[in-house]
Amino acid sequence: MQLSREALLRAYRQMKIIREFEERLHVEIQTGEIAGFTHLYCGQEAVAVGVCEHLSVEDKIVSTHRGHGHCLAKGCDVNGMMAEIWGSREGLCKGKGGSMHIADVDQGMLGANGIVGAGSPIGVGAALAAKLDGKGSVAITFSGDGACNQGTTFEAMNLAVVTKAPCIFLFENNHYSEHTGFEYAVGTQRDIASRAEAFGMKVWRGDGTDFFSVHDTMREVLDYVRAGNGPAAVEFDTERFFGHFEGDPQRYRGPGELDRIREMRDCLKIFRANVTGAKLLTDADLDAVDKDALEAIENAVVAARAAARPTPADVLADVYIAY
Repeated sequence: MQLSREALLRAYRQMKIIREFEERLHVEIQTGEIAGFTHLYCGQEAVAVGVCEHLSVEDKIVSTHRGHGHCLAKGCDVNGMMAEIWGSREGLCKGKGGSMHIADVDQGMLGANGIVGAGSPIGVGAALAAKLDGKGSVAITFSGDGACNQGTTFEAMNLAVVTKAPCIFLFENNHYSEHTGFEYAVGTQRDIASRAEAFGMKVWRGDGTDFFSVHDTMREVLDYVRAGNGPAAVEFDTERFFGHFEGDPQRYRGPGELDRIREMRDCLKIFRANVTGAKLLTDADLDAVDKDALEAIENAVVAARAAARPTPADVLADVYIAY
């Protein structure tokens, strides 16, 4: 299915916003103004955007500790995101979530999570709610290669199959669980998706560095799950450009590895080459998006620095949700 010019520009803008958001945080975290651990999503933008471009606000996603890209791709406000990371009461979670616990239920973003594998059961719960609702929405749980070794993930996959929950278990295989290589830590060694097959669900695989591979694959997966066939799993092979967390020296990387993946496996470069090569967009079109994205991130940072901070009285507010 050929995407329109407008859809292509939107997808590129979403990926570029995520890239510039994360690249700017990589700089700003060094100033000491941002509290807590930060895990950057640079390199994996095609996955978040290729997935979320298919979703509506009724569809739910559950993220990971590396969740900024998922939030932005699902429609969370850039300024609200930046303010949250700066710890402002003007942030999406009023400064109480920070980098690893951002959520925006109004956008169907049920939250990032600092516990590896903890999002999978939440995703199944959201999927069961969607099944009972009967309106055809789904839940997607984003996980990394590390989460595929967690018991919570196994239990969630089994429950989803048993209940035929419309849940998609999405694994972003960026080859490193913290500092441990995928080839060493995952027993199947071949892939992650084959593990999900053992639970009786259908699986897909795609190139996470190619937006079009992700987008086309997810169309198939979503059509299958929305049709009432129960859960599915998908694995996207991708890369992360920065360390597991900000400050990680990445000594586990091989010589020249980072230079190689930035040159050969950058999803933004691959997207640009694909669309300009096919004469769908021009370099000038994409350059204009680049400029706008940089301005948007600069404005978000300026606003976040100036935003109001929480007061001592705020500590007891919003502890419980009033239904």
